[in-house]
Amino acid sequence: MSASPNIVAPARNRIRLRRSWAWCQQNANIVIGGFLIGLIVLAAILAPWIAGADPYAQNLANTLQPPSWEHPFGTDDNGRDIFARVIYGAQISLLEVFLSVGIATAVGVPLGIIAGMTGRMVDHVIMWIMDVLFAFPGIVLAILIVSILGPSLFNLMIAIALFAIPVYARLSRNITLGLKSMEFIEAAIALGVPQWRILVHYILRNSVGPIIVQSTLTAGTVILTAASLSFLGLGAQPPIPEWGAMMSQGRNYLGVNIWMSLFPGLAIMITVLGFNILGDGLRDLLDPRK
Repeated sequence: MSASPNIVAPARNRIRLRRSWAWCQQNANIVIGGFLIGLIVLAAILAPWIAGADPYAQNLANTLQPPSWEHPFGTDDNGRDIFARVIYGAQISLLEVFLSVGIATAVGVPLGIIAGMTGRMVDHVIMWIMDVLFAFPGIVLAILIVSILGPSLFNLMIAIALFAIPVYARLSRNITLGLKSMEFIEAAIALGVPQWRILVHYILRNSVGPIIVQSTLTAGTVILTAASLSFLGLGAQPPIPEWGAMMSQGRNYLGVNIWMSLFPGLAIMITVLGFNILGDGLRDLLDPRK
């Protein structure tokens, strides 16, 4: 005699809820970090509907206003709505993260895998170049590159990607060196599997987890570096609503209107915190020792 569907379905739902709650408790960092980053992503996607104002529209008769119902974060020295500029600034910051981390991953990971698989001269040359890049502090190297190329948002992302490439190159090289001595790699080589297939289907696929973790951790550094360079006038240029540039603009009015720098700074803090917490949670979840 089979159980009634009216009884089985609620029991299954309760079991799923218990399992989901247990997973959330065990992976609290992923839940918290994912929630914070999810808020930023939603703000960026829904910016035209959330902001409620044009981030570039000026009203010189309504400058340096404190938070109000009409302007939740107040207005800046040009009468622009700070809330709208912070919301649209999420788009700029996420663009910086995706492009900078994407470029660094697309260049650094293949170089590291090639260095780890080939060894000898190729390995020495690639790692020597990475060591040269590592010799410069990241922010100093980024300032040097932006100073040469000129201050702009695109040049800022290129500069950040360049100093992040060695991180992914070394990570993928170390993973490759560890995997190269594994039995399944040696068996594939003995069976005559093409080199490119070994690199893609054996090395790269087993490197995805650590690369994802490193990408989330690097994202926080990208946000801070981009904001720092924009604060110095070497990144996004006015009137682009970039958080670092907004803080730089507001520093001249801290005694009159602290909101111009406070709310962009809070946005940076929440985004960096979310990426760091999410990275820690993913690192624990993808740890092969667990």
